[in-house]
Amino acid sequence: MEEKREIKILGIESSCDETAAAVVVNGREVLSNIISSQIDIHTLYGGVVPEIASRKHIERVSQVVERALQTAQVTLDDIDAIGVTYGPGLIGPLLVGVSAAKAIAWAKDIPLIGVHHIEGHISANYIENKELEPPFGCLVVSGGHTHLVLVKDYGEYEILGKTCDDAAGEAFDKVARAIGLGYPGGPKIDKVSKEGNPIAIEFPQGKVRGSEYDFSFSGLKSAVLNYLNACHMKGEEISVPDVAASFQKSVVDVLVSHSMRAVSEYHFKKFAIAGGVASNSALRAAMEEACRKRGIRFYRPSPILCTDNAAMIGAAAYYDYRKGIRSDNSLNAIPNLKLGER
Repeated sequence: MEEKREIKILGIESSCDETAAAVVVNGREVLSNIISSQIDIHTLYGGVVPEIASRKHIERVSQVVERALQTAQVTLDDIDAIGVTYGPGLIGPLLVGVSAAKAIAWAKDIPLIGVHHIEGHISANYIENKELEPPFGCLVVSGGHTHLVLVKDYGEYEILGKTCDDAAGEAFDKVARAIGLGYPGGPKIDKVSKEGNPIAIEFPQGKVRGSEYDFSFSGLKSAVLNYLNACHMKGEEISVPDVAASFQKSVVDVLVSHSMRAVSEYHFKKFAIAGGVASNSALRAAMEEACRKRGIRFYRPSPILCTDNAAMIGAAAYYDYRKGIRSDNSLNAIPNLKLGER
């Protein structure tokens, strides 16, 4: 490790439908975190359209990087390295961010560091929790990923469990579409669930027989669809808040129960959540209460740092930078990149 000094990382994130850039100091202090969202555009289509997302990233990436530097009151001459998401994600959007980062790194002769998107989500916890250091357990729940992870050290992970089919976020989006809430499903289900009864309907939990830490949300999604179809066939009225709240409870219960089983087995003293679904109010409350009962320190980023952003990428890149990890000009987008791969 090199001596402790101010290391400024320019982070770039474009794995889905947010074009984001940030300047982060020493992996913990955020000088700027600019996010240009495309939610309004993709809401018209009921989900993210990759081709449209790619074009919007191309239009916005330079502007977002410039704003991030201006807000941080720095120039590229002050930047020590560039961290960029290179996977997993949508191939077109990823390529825009990777290409922009490579161009800047080459033009200014700045070190380039490719960052795993899930590693970025985990690292978001370091920004607001300055005292948090590995090892700890972490549940990563986002639109495309549900991972239960042992964070051994910075950049070193052991996957304890993951989803076998739909991720939790995908299930939220599909159920929200089925009950007429539209896109994005997670925030809308979270909001309407507050008006519903979470025990009104008994839906199955997304467990996998014989694999205590893995998840499966496809069956839960199908159970909700079957319930809706049965109500339509019988002419029964459907309470959207009750369906949303009952579905959400089923998801939250299995996420918490798997996590607490890992806490007991691995003797975690610290546990964190990360990813877009980690901003869900019911999950945050249930996980905090479960950790409190067990005397475990609980960590979660603010909602703005749960969604896709570049500050988390800058935080993750900092620890790679200090380990001497660098990417060269052959860095490419890898849409199906697994956690721990390089």
